[in-house]
Amino acid sequence: MAAWIGLILMAIAIFSKGAEGRRDEVLYCSACVAIADELSYSISQIDPKKTVNVGGFRLNPDGSMTEKTVPLARSETHLSELLDGVCNNMSDYALYEDPDTKEHSYKRFAPRSSDGGNFPDFKNFKFAGPEGSDSLKFACETIVEELEEDIISLFTREEQHVALKLCSEVSGHCKSSVFQHGEL
Repeated sequence: MAAWIGLILMAIAIFSKGAEGRRDEVLYCSACVAIADELSYSISQIDPKKTVNVGGFRLNPDGSMTEKTVPLARSETHLSELLDGVCNNMSDYALYEDPDTKEHSYKRFAPRSSDGGNFPDFKNFKFAGPEGSDSLKFACETIVEELEEDIISLFTREEQHVALKLCSEVSGHCKSSVFQHGEL
């Protein structure tokens, strides 16, 4: 009997207007910003001299072949590979409360090798266990699935302020004024 009640309550939650399409702005905005940050960092770690041939191998009317090369870090193939693994880095993020504004966002707490071993002040992080990073990873995977082409396009064009364009203009995940004027 308890199982039936649980199923009925779950069905009501799924089909009710309150559960319909509402996404946690802090979670999805933070995931979006994290995607942009992680991809920017990964791109910065690639030797800028490395290039890859792109385009077809068609002959020109005069019988010659035109080869086009682009930086490896900004190639669609490389960016697709980076996107495949970007959400695995979400375990390096935790819920952060700004000590001044009390606003919440997910921020990276794990230092990168290029950070020189500088650790953030952990007192403002709220470590909720694996469910916190799991929900951030799920939000990340959802965004990547929905916006893969847009993400790749922004990074191949070497757009300025990628996080702002992706998370505010393209996806609309960062709508509030805090995110519009914050760290994006």
